[in-house]
Amino acid sequence: MTAHVMHPMASPDSCPALVLNADFRPLSYYPLSLWSWQDAIKAVFMDRVNIVSEYDTVVRSPSFDMRLPSVVSLKCYIKPSRTPAFTRFNVFLRDRFACQYCGERDELTFDHVVPRSKGGMTTWENVVAACSPCNLRKGDKMPASVEMFPAQKPYAPTVNDLHRNGKLFPPNYLHESWLDYLYWDSELEP
Repeated sequence: MTAHVMHPMASPDSCPALVLNADFRPLSYYPLSLWSWQDAIKAVFMDRVNIVSEYDTVVRSPSFDMRLPSVVSLKCYIKPSRTPAFTRFNVFLRDRFACQYCGERDELTFDHVVPRSKGGMTTWENVVAACSPCNLRKGDKMPASVEMFPAQKPYAPTVNDLHRNGKLFPPNYLHESWLDYLYWDSELEP
């Protein structure tokens, strides 16, 4: 479908839709559950979502005109996963995007607390976020031998742990129509 913008102030590409579960909670806070305008319109036409709020921006095709959805809710509730996937991103999110050895936030990698060469596994309980300099300094040594201990003992987080940490890092842009559905904890600093 080729869309033509009728509202001169915003292009469709700058109009993502916030996606809420059927209980009107975001599917995810970090990354924030957003769909492109194309995916939102497709879901509307497939009758998978309800439009909760709209932008002023209108798209037009030969057969219809439509204001772009700014907030949609799923018609069918999706039960959130109880256990988050073990991914590099989720390790960083659990550790609040900070090196667990020095607190630095740049050049993050992940480090095996007990090195793989010493039998350490790639698990939640043995991997932490580490900046490149600390990771290089620790190398394949045990924490005690280089006196480098993680600030927080690595653990398997819950989905709620990751959502709570995700709220510490709100996106740079939040459309006003989204604010009633997002609960950013403004008192906490990342």
